[in-house]
Amino acid sequence: MSAATVKGWCPGAHRPMLAADGLVVRIRPRLARLTAAQALGCCALAQRYGHGYLDLTNRANLQIRGVAEGDHAALIKTLADLDLLDTDPALESRRNILVAPFWQSGDLTHRLTKALIDRLADLPELPAKIGFAVDTLAQPLLTHDSADIRIERAASGLILRADGAAAGRAVTEDTAIPALLEMAAWLGDHLTPDHRRMAQVLNHAPLPPEWCDTPALPAAPAPQIGQQSDGALIGAAFGQIDAHALAQVIRQHALPAIRLTPWRMFYLEGGTLPDTDAFLTNPLDPVLRVDACAGAPYCPSSSVETRALAARLAPHVSGTLHVSGCAKGCARRGPADLTLTGRDGRFDLIRHGTATDTPERRALSPDDILREVNTL
Repeated sequence: MSAATVKGWCPGAHRPMLAADGLVVRIRPRLARLTAAQALGCCALAQRYGHGYLDLTNRANLQIRGVAEGDHAALIKTLADLDLLDTDPALESRRNILVAPFWQSGDLTHRLTKALIDRLADLPELPAKIGFAVDTLAQPLLTHDSADIRIERAASGLILRADGAAAGRAVTEDTAIPALLEMAAWLGDHLTPDHRRMAQVLNHAPLPPEWCDTPALPAAPAPQIGQQSDGALIGAAFGQIDAHALAQVIRQHALPAIRLTPWRMFYLEGGTLPDTDAFLTNPLDPVLRVDACAGAPYCPSSSVETRALAARLAPHVSGTLHVSGCAKGCARRGPADLTLTGRDGRFDLIRHGTATDTPERRALSPDDILREVNTL
């Protein structure tokens, strides 16, 4: 296997990341869709080689944590047998494509995503975190999700939009992918050690005017957990999916497939809301307003446990809550109404900010926070 990397970049399947609990192996399903056989295979792999959970990332990928280095080759072989890998590790790392999950077979989102996958080899060398979004339903669903270059609907036709820009470049289905490759090359030429994402680059390098002359549409309302027209959208607390419970739902409902989202929710194709406590089925569940990373003992950067505290605080904190094991803030890049950042075994408290911001209170224990929760 390839040497595992300790931290600082996005893991893949061929090139996993080494964490405190073992390897983190990331799976990037094409079109954010797993057939029933693929999903059941991932559940079995998580139970055999990991901790029994699948982590749903904010890029609609899955991660299996806790994989022993000696098991990586066997896991990779099974993923390949399930058709969940690119044979070329370089192409796998470029297949960082976020897709609006409610596409239909053969529609524009489906066609454009397949066209982009076919042209991945033509992309320039870019940092591993650079990603793309195909978001061509009636209104954009992925506006607030991580992507550097976006294909979206406009008031008339399509636009190609750089993340951080209010407007985009008018394109057609035929010109969208060539224009995306051109913008990716422009991005590659303007990256610096301190500006490694599109929104950062735009702070010091303006786009060509003709690339930002068509206004973007406003974002669609955020999808809600519940029954949909062709299936059911359910949630996973903190993005952690119990592999055994998911396998049971797939079998009991005879689902053809599931689809992943960047919202800690997944879509049961043709399914109904399951009767289980393993997943979130109430759109008002307070846990949906909470972000929490894996924390200690799973992450070597964290000195605190995170998710147990987050679950206890969720019903008592109004607004959004972010419990971060360290100042990197991996679980939430934007501000939250209340952020708790782990440091030296305790927590710093930040209001209306991110994990990197200056705290107003420092070195709080979980008991301190729980005692004062009604005043936060």
